[in-house]
Amino acid sequence: MTVRIIENAYVVTVTGQEHPSGHIVIDGNMITAVGDGPAPAIAGAERIDARGCLATPGLVNTHHHLYQWASQGLAKDNTLFEWLVALYKPWSKMDAEVVRGAASAGLGWLLRSGTTTSTDHHYVFPSGRGDLFAAEIEAAAELGIRFHPCRGSMDRGQSDGGLPPDEVVEDLATILAETEAAIDRYHDDSFGSMLRIAVAPCSPFSVSRDLLVQSAELARAKGVRLHTHLCETLDEEEHCIEQFGMSPVDYMESLGWLGEDVWYAHAVHLQDADIKKMAATGTGAAHCPSSNARLGAGIARVTDMLAAGVPVGLGVDGAASAEMVPLAGEVRQAMYMQRARYGPTALTARQALAVGTIGGAKVLGRETEIGSLEPGKLADIALWRVDGFYAAIDDPVTAFAYGQTPPLARLIVNGRTVVRDDELVSVPQDEVARRGADAHRRLMKLAEEVL
Repeated sequence: MTVRIIENAYVVTVTGQEHPSGHIVIDGNMITAVGDGPAPAIAGAERIDARGCLATPGLVNTHHHLYQWASQGLAKDNTLFEWLVALYKPWSKMDAEVVRGAASAGLGWLLRSGTTTSTDHHYVFPSGRGDLFAAEIEAAAELGIRFHPCRGSMDRGQSDGGLPPDEVVEDLATILAETEAAIDRYHDDSFGSMLRIAVAPCSPFSVSRDLLVQSAELARAKGVRLHTHLCETLDEEEHCIEQFGMSPVDYMESLGWLGEDVWYAHAVHLQDADIKKMAATGTGAAHCPSSNARLGAGIARVTDMLAAGVPVGLGVDGAASAEMVPLAGEVRQAMYMQRARYGPTALTARQALAVGTIGGAKVLGRETEIGSLEPGKLADIALWRVDGFYAAIDDPVTAFAYGQTPPLARLIVNGRTVVRDDELVSVPQDEVARRGADAHRRLMKLAEEVL
C-alpha cells in the first residue's frame, strides 16, 4: 500500500490539538500519524509539501437533492410551498439520464468545495423513467466521493390532502419494496464503506402516517438510518397542527421518529421542548443556511441546539433552492447567520468548521471513521491554500472561514486524490460540468409538455 506524508501544513484536527507546522501520515486509506514538525522518515513514502496550506478533515454534507441541479434558477422569489408547487411538474418528467448528469455535476461541485462525504435525498420517482437511484450511485462511484444516498418517497398526493400532485407519488407497497431492494443491493456497513443507504420519506405534508411508521420499522430491521424534512417553515407547522393536531416534532415522536439513527433536514422552527427531545434522544439536524435564506424560511437555532447537545451537521440542500452553493461556503454562512440572530460570539470559526466536519460525521453515525484528523480514521483530508492574499490573516482557520473560501490545493478521499489545485482529477472537470448543463437542458425539454 502507498504511504503518503503531508508535511509543513497548519493541521487542524478539529477534535484535539492544532499543529502550526505539522504532518499527517497516510497508509493506504488510513491516517496513521498526526503531529508537530517533520514527519518520521519512511522509506519509499510520497511526500506532499503543504507549505502555505491549512489541513482540515474533509467536509461532510448531510442534506442534498442532487437531481435539482437540473432545475436551478426557477421559482426564484417564492416560499417553500410555492417553490415546490412550481417545480413538481418539471420534476415529474425527469429520467435516469437527467439524474445521472445532475448528480455528476452536483457531486463534482461538492468535491471542489472540499466535501469528502455527501448524502442525497432523492424522493421523486416518476413511473417508467429508468433507475433513478442507481444513476446517482453510479455518478458518485465514478467521481470517488463517499456517498450516503437516501431512498426517499412520497405517497400522499393532493387527492389525499398532501401537497404534491398525484403523478409524482408512489403507493406504499411499491415504496417499501423498492426501498428494501435498494438497501439489500447497495448498503455496505463495513468500516470505511464508500456507500451506505438511508430510508427517507420526504416530509409530513407529503407522506402518510403508515409510510412513516413502516419506513422506521424497515430501517431498524435493516440497521440503516432514517432521514426526513422537518420544521423547515411555519407553513409546515400550521399544516401539522391542522392535519394531525400536534407540532411536527411531537408528531414524529408519536411515530417512533426520534433516536440516534434519525436526522432531520432544516429543523428551523423548533421550540425549546423540541430541542430537549432531540438532545435527549440523539436525534440529529442538517443545517442548510443558504437554502433557508433563499426561501425565506428563517434561521435555525443552531447555537441552542449545540448547547443542548443535539448533533448538528451542515447541508447545501438541493441546488434548485441554493444555486451553486459550495459546502465550504456554508461554514461561513452558518457562522454569520447565528451571529446575525444571537450576536458575534454565537458561533466561532472553529465551531462552524466542527459542525461541517465532525458534526456531520456524528449526524451520519460515522464519527469513529471520519470528521477529524487522527490516527485510526479514514484519510479524508482537505488542503486549503491560505498563503498569497490570505497570508494577511494570521490565523489560518479565520482565513478559511471568513470571506471567500481559499483555493483547494488538494482533496483526498479514502486515501485517493480527487481534486488538485481546484481541479477535479478523478473525472475531467469540463466533462462533469457539461453533464450538468445537458441535464438541465434535457429536463427543460422534457418538461415543455407540462409547463
